[in-house]
Amino acid sequence: MSDFDKLHRFMFNQANVRGELVRLDESLNQIVHSYEYPVQIQTLLGEMAAATSLLTATLKFKGEISLQIQSKGPVSYAVLNATHEQTLRGVARWDETLSELPESFSDLLSQAVLVITITPDEGERYQGVVALDKPSLAQCIEEYFGQSEQLATRVHLMTDLDDPKNAKASGILLQVLPTDSSATDVSQANEFAHISTLTETLTKEEMFTLSVEEILHRLYHQEEVELFPAKAVSFACTCSKERSAEALRHVDKSELLAIIEEEGAIKMNCQYCHTEYRFDSIDVEAIHNGNVSAPSSNQ
Repeated sequence: MSDFDKLHRFMFNQANVRGELVRLDESLNQIVHSYEYPVQIQTLLGEMAAATSLLTATLKFKGEISLQIQSKGPVSYAVLNATHEQTLRGVARWDETLSELPESFSDLLSQAVLVITITPDEGERYQGVVALDKPSLAQCIEEYFGQSEQLATRVHLMTDLDDPKNAKASGILLQVLPTDSSATDVSQANEFAHISTLTETLTKEEMFTLSVEEILHRLYHQEEVELFPAKAVSFACTCSKERSAEALRHVDKSELLAIIEEEGAIKMNCQYCHTEYRFDSIDVEAIHNGNVSAPSSNQ
Protein backbone atom coordinates (compact mmCIF):
# COMPACT_ATOMS: atom_id res chain seq x y z
CA MET A 1 0.00 0.00 0.00
CA SER A 2 1.31 3.45 -0.95
CA ASP A 3 2.53 5.84 1.72
CA PHE A 4 1.53 8.77 -0.48
CA ASP A 5 -1.50 10.97 0.18
CA LYS A 6 -1.07 10.23 3.86
CA LEU A 7 -0.04 12.32 6.83
CA HIS A 8 2.17 10.54 9.36
CA ARG A 9 2.65 11.82 12.90
CA PHE A 10 5.56 10.71 15.06
CA MET A 11 7.03 11.56 18.44
CA PHE A 12 10.52 11.54 19.91
CA ASN A 13 9.68 10.11 23.31
CA GLN A 14 12.92 11.12 24.96
CA ALA A 15 13.31 14.54 23.39
CA ASN A 16 9.98 16.41 23.77
CA VAL A 17 9.87 16.88 20.01
CA ARG A 18 7.03 15.96 17.68
CA GLY A 19 7.13 15.43 13.95
CA GLU A 20 4.91 15.14 10.92
CA LEU A 21 5.64 13.76 7.48
CA VAL A 22 3.37 14.03 4.46
CA ARG A 23 3.78 12.93 0.86
CA LEU A 24 1.29 13.85 -1.85
CA ASP A 25 0.65 12.64 -5.35
CA GLU A 26 -2.98 12.11 -6.47
CA SER A 27 -4.32 14.85 -4.19
CA LEU A 28 -1.66 17.23 -5.54
CA ASN A 29 -2.30 16.33 -9.17
CA GLN A 30 -5.95 17.30 -8.75
CA ILE A 31 -4.66 20.79 -7.93
CA VAL A 32 -1.70 21.35 -10.25
CA HIS A 33 -3.35 19.79 -13.29
CA SER A 34 -6.64 21.64 -12.93
CA TYR A 35 -5.09 24.41 -15.04
CA GLU A 36 -2.11 24.72 -17.39
CA TYR A 37 0.26 25.84 -14.67
CA PRO A 38 3.94 26.36 -15.56
CA VAL A 39 6.33 24.10 -13.68
CA GLN A 40 7.36 26.98 -11.38
CA ILE A 41 3.74 27.42 -10.29
CA GLN A 42 3.34 23.66 -9.84
CA THR A 43 6.40 23.69 -7.59
CA LEU A 44 4.99 26.54 -5.52
CA LEU A 45 1.56 24.90 -5.21
CA GLY A 46 3.20 21.58 -4.33
CA GLU A 47 5.18 23.15 -1.48
CA MET A 48 2.11 25.04 -0.29
CA ALA A 49 0.00 21.87 -0.36
CA ALA A 50 2.52 19.92 1.70
CA ALA A 51 2.93 22.83 4.13
CA THR A 52 -0.82 23.29 4.53
CA SER A 53 -1.29 19.61 5.27
CA LEU A 54 1.42 19.77 7.92
CA LEU A 55 -0.11 22.87 9.50
CA THR A 56 -3.60 21.40 9.46
CA ALA A 57 -2.30 18.56 11.59
CA THR A 58 -1.46 21.11 14.29
CA LEU A 59 -5.13 22.05 14.70
CA LYS A 60 -6.68 20.87 17.94
CA PHE A 61 -10.25 21.48 16.76
CA LYS A 62 -12.51 20.99 13.77
CA GLY A 63 -12.10 23.67 11.16
CA GLU A 64 -10.09 24.94 8.22
CA ILE A 65 -6.70 26.48 7.61
CA SER A 66 -5.51 28.39 4.57
CA LEU A 67 -2.15 29.60 3.31
CA GLN A 68 -2.53 32.61 1.03
CA ILE A 69 0.28 34.39 -0.80
CA GLN A 70 -0.23 37.97 -1.94
CA SER A 71 2.52 39.37 -4.12
CA LYS A 72 3.42 42.12 -6.58
CA GLY A 73 5.77 39.78 -8.44
CA PRO A 74 5.14 37.39 -11.36
CA VAL A 75 2.93 35.31 -9.05
CA SER A 76 0.24 37.66 -7.75
CA TYR A 77 -1.84 35.23 -5.74
CA ALA A 78 -1.78 31.64 -4.52
CA VAL A 79 -3.92 29.92 -1.93
CA LEU A 80 -4.16 26.44 -0.43
CA ASN A 81 -7.10 25.53 1.79
CA ALA A 82 -7.37 22.43 3.97
CA THR A 83 -9.78 21.05 6.53
CA HIS A 84 -9.12 19.12 9.75
CA GLU A 85 -10.09 16.03 7.72
CA GLN A 86 -7.07 16.62 5.47
CA THR A 87 -8.94 17.61 2.33
CA LEU A 88 -7.00 20.03 0.14
CA ARG A 89 -7.79 22.48 -2.65
CA GLY A 90 -5.74 25.29 -4.17
CA VAL A 91 -5.30 27.79 -6.97
CA ALA A 92 -2.73 30.32 -8.21
CA ARG A 93 -2.70 33.41 -10.40
CA TRP A 94 0.33 34.75 -12.24
CA ASP A 95 1.28 37.10 -15.07
CA GLU A 96 0.45 34.94 -18.08
CA THR A 97 1.94 37.52 -20.46
CA LEU A 98 5.45 36.46 -19.37
CA SER A 99 7.14 34.02 -21.74
CA GLU A 100 9.21 32.61 -18.89
CA LEU A 101 8.90 32.65 -15.12
CA PRO A 102 11.81 32.96 -12.68
CA GLU A 103 12.99 29.74 -11.09
CA SER A 104 13.65 30.92 -7.54
CA PHE A 105 11.08 31.44 -4.82
CA SER A 106 12.30 34.98 -4.14
CA ASP A 107 12.11 36.04 -7.79
CA LEU A 108 8.61 34.64 -8.25
CA LEU A 109 7.33 36.79 -5.39
CA SER A 110 7.96 40.47 -4.80
CA GLN A 111 6.80 42.56 -1.83
CA ALA A 112 4.91 39.45 -0.80
CA VAL A 113 3.23 38.30 2.37
CA LEU A 114 1.94 34.97 3.57
CA VAL A 115 -1.43 35.11 5.29
CA ILE A 116 -2.25 32.09 7.45
CA THR A 117 -5.91 31.93 8.40
CA ILE A 118 -7.32 29.45 10.91
CA THR A 119 -11.11 29.15 10.92
CA PRO A 120 -12.62 26.84 13.56
CA ASP A 121 -16.10 25.45 13.02
CA GLU A 122 -16.93 27.00 16.38
CA GLY A 123 -15.19 30.08 17.70
CA GLU A 124 -13.34 33.08 16.34
CA ARG A 125 -11.15 33.10 13.26
CA TYR A 126 -7.41 33.74 13.72
CA GLN A 127 -5.19 35.31 11.09
CA GLY A 128 -1.43 35.72 11.07
CA VAL A 129 0.75 37.51 8.51
CA VAL A 130 4.44 37.03 7.80
CA ALA A 131 6.61 38.65 5.15
CA LEU A 132 7.89 36.34 2.42
CA ASP A 133 11.40 37.71 2.69
CA LYS A 134 13.26 34.41 3.14
CA PRO A 135 14.78 32.28 0.34
CA SER A 136 12.14 29.55 0.70
CA LEU A 137 8.55 28.98 1.77
CA ALA A 138 9.75 26.59 4.47
CA GLN A 139 11.90 29.28 6.10
CA CYS A 140 9.02 31.76 5.99
CA ILE A 141 6.75 29.30 7.79
CA GLU A 142 9.45 28.73 10.41
CA GLU A 143 9.53 32.50 10.89
CA TYR A 144 5.76 32.52 11.34
CA PHE A 145 5.95 29.98 14.17
CA GLY A 146 8.82 31.87 15.76
CA GLN A 147 6.80 35.09 15.76
CA SER A 148 3.34 33.82 16.61
CA GLU A 149 3.93 30.88 18.93
CA GLN A 150 7.56 31.21 20.02
CA LEU A 151 8.05 27.50 19.32
CA ALA A 152 11.20 26.18 17.72
CA THR A 153 10.05 24.75 14.38
CA ARG A 154 11.76 23.29 11.33
CA VAL A 155 10.04 22.70 8.02
CA HIS A 156 11.43 20.81 5.02
CA LEU A 157 9.52 20.90 1.72
CA MET A 158 10.32 19.05 -1.49
CA THR A 159 8.70 18.54 -4.89
CA ASP A 160 9.24 15.97 -7.63
CA LEU A 161 7.97 17.05 -11.05
CA ASP A 162 10.14 14.73 -13.13
CA ASP A 163 7.03 12.96 -14.40
CA PRO A 164 4.81 15.68 -15.91
CA LYS A 165 1.72 13.53 -15.37
CA ASN A 166 2.44 12.66 -11.74
CA ALA A 167 3.51 15.59 -9.59
CA LYS A 168 4.67 14.80 -6.08
CA ALA A 169 5.34 16.91 -3.02
CA SER A 170 6.44 16.19 0.51
CA GLY A 171 7.08 17.87 3.79
CA ILE A 172 8.48 17.27 7.24
CA LEU A 173 7.67 19.46 10.24
CA LEU A 174 9.54 19.23 13.54
CA GLN A 175 8.47 21.18 16.60
CA VAL A 176 9.48 21.41 20.22
CA LEU A 177 6.87 20.41 22.77
CA PRO A 178 7.46 22.67 25.79
CA THR A 179 7.22 20.88 29.10
CA ASP A 180 5.34 23.85 30.57
CA SER A 181 3.99 27.24 29.54
CA SER A 182 7.38 28.91 29.82
CA ALA A 183 9.93 29.26 27.05
CA THR A 184 11.75 26.21 25.74
CA ASP A 185 14.66 25.27 28.00
CA VAL A 186 18.28 24.71 26.94
CA SER A 187 18.12 20.89 26.97
CA GLN A 188 15.10 20.92 24.68
CA ALA A 189 16.85 23.35 22.35
CA ASN A 190 19.92 21.08 22.12
CA GLU A 191 17.80 17.99 21.45
CA PHE A 192 15.80 19.83 18.82
CA ALA A 193 18.93 21.12 17.09
CA HIS A 194 20.35 17.58 16.95
CA ILE A 195 17.15 16.12 15.45
CA SER A 196 16.93 19.01 12.97
CA THR A 197 20.49 18.36 11.81
CA LEU A 198 19.70 14.69 11.24
CA THR A 199 16.63 15.61 9.22
CA GLU A 200 18.62 17.86 6.89
CA THR A 201 20.57 14.81 5.65
CA LEU A 202 17.48 13.33 3.95
CA THR A 203 17.83 13.39 0.17
CA LYS A 204 15.08 13.99 -2.37
CA GLU A 205 15.49 10.45 -3.73
CA GLU A 206 15.09 8.96 -0.26
CA MET A 207 12.05 11.08 0.49
CA PHE A 208 10.19 9.94 -2.61
CA THR A 209 11.31 6.31 -2.82
CA LEU A 210 11.64 4.94 0.73
CA SER A 211 8.74 3.93 2.94
CA VAL A 212 7.95 6.18 5.90
CA GLU A 213 9.32 3.56 8.29
CA GLU A 214 12.54 3.41 6.29
CA ILE A 215 12.85 7.20 6.28
CA LEU A 216 12.43 7.42 10.05
CA HIS A 217 14.93 4.60 10.59
CA ARG A 218 17.39 6.16 8.15
CA LEU A 219 17.23 9.49 9.97
CA TYR A 220 16.58 8.63 13.60
CA HIS A 221 17.66 5.03 14.22
CA GLN A 222 19.47 6.11 17.39
CA GLU A 223 16.37 7.88 18.73
CA GLU A 224 13.23 6.44 20.33
CA VAL A 225 10.56 7.33 17.76
CA GLU A 226 6.87 6.46 18.06
CA LEU A 227 4.94 6.44 14.77
CA PHE A 228 1.17 6.93 14.95
CA PRO A 229 -1.47 5.67 12.49
CA ALA A 230 -1.53 7.63 9.24
CA LYS A 231 -4.36 9.90 8.14
CA ALA A 232 -5.49 9.98 4.51
CA VAL A 233 -5.09 13.19 2.51
CA SER A 234 -7.33 13.93 -0.47
CA PHE A 235 -8.45 16.65 -2.83
CA ALA A 236 -11.95 17.95 -2.17
CA CYS A 237 -13.72 21.14 -3.14
CA THR A 238 -16.37 22.65 -0.91
CA CYS A 239 -18.14 24.50 -3.69
CA SER A 240 -21.81 23.78 -4.41
CA LYS A 241 -24.71 25.26 -6.31
CA GLU A 242 -26.31 26.15 -2.99
CA ARG A 243 -23.28 28.22 -1.96
CA SER A 244 -23.27 30.00 -5.31
CA ALA A 245 -26.99 30.66 -4.94
CA GLU A 246 -26.40 32.17 -1.51
CA ALA A 247 -23.91 34.61 -3.07
CA LEU A 248 -26.49 35.63 -5.70
CA ARG A 249 -29.05 36.31 -3.01
CA HIS A 250 -27.11 39.47 -2.13
CA VAL A 251 -27.32 40.82 -5.71
CA ASP A 252 -30.34 42.84 -6.83
CA LYS A 253 -32.83 40.60 -8.61
CA SER A 254 -33.29 43.02 -11.51
CA GLU A 255 -29.55 42.93 -12.23
CA LEU A 256 -29.55 39.13 -12.27
CA LEU A 257 -32.57 38.95 -14.59
CA ALA A 258 -30.94 41.48 -16.92
CA ILE A 259 -27.85 39.24 -17.19
CA ILE A 260 -30.03 36.22 -17.94
CA GLU A 261 -31.93 38.11 -20.62
CA GLU A 262 -28.67 39.13 -22.27
CA GLU A 263 -26.62 35.95 -21.85
CA GLY A 264 -29.25 33.23 -21.39
CA ALA A 265 -28.08 32.27 -17.90
CA ILE A 266 -25.86 33.32 -15.02
CA LYS A 267 -22.68 31.26 -15.04
CA MET A 268 -20.51 30.93 -11.96
CA ASN A 269 -17.25 28.99 -12.06
CA CYS A 270 -15.41 27.60 -9.05
CA GLN A 271 -11.81 28.83 -9.13
CA TYR A 272 -10.60 25.63 -7.45
CA CYS A 273 -12.25 22.76 -9.34
CA HIS A 274 -13.63 24.75 -12.30
CA THR A 275 -17.14 23.39 -11.89
CA GLU A 276 -19.66 25.67 -13.60
CA TYR A 277 -22.99 26.46 -11.99
CA ARG A 278 -25.77 27.92 -14.14
CA PHE A 279 -28.80 29.85 -12.94
CA ASP A 280 -31.91 30.76 -14.98
CA SER A 281 -34.78 33.11 -14.21
CA ILE A 282 -36.65 30.42 -12.26
CA ASP A 283 -33.59 29.97 -10.04
CA VAL A 284 -33.32 33.71 -9.46
CA GLU A 285 -36.97 33.95 -8.45
CA ALA A 286 -36.53 31.04 -6.05
CA ILE A 287 -33.34 32.50 -4.56
CA HIS A 288 -34.91 35.88 -3.90
CA ASN A 289 -37.96 34.22 -2.41
CA GLY A 290 -35.67 32.73 0.23
CA ASN A 291 -35.20 29.28 -1.30
CA VAL A 292 -31.48 28.84 -1.88
CA SER A 293 -31.33 25.17 -0.92
CA ALA A 294 -32.53 23.62 -4.16
CA PRO A 295 -32.13 25.72 -7.34
CA SER A 296 -34.02 24.15 -10.19
CA SER A 297 -31.53 24.05 -13.04
CA ASN A 298 -28.54 21.72 -13.37
CA GLN A 299 -24.86 22.58 -13.24
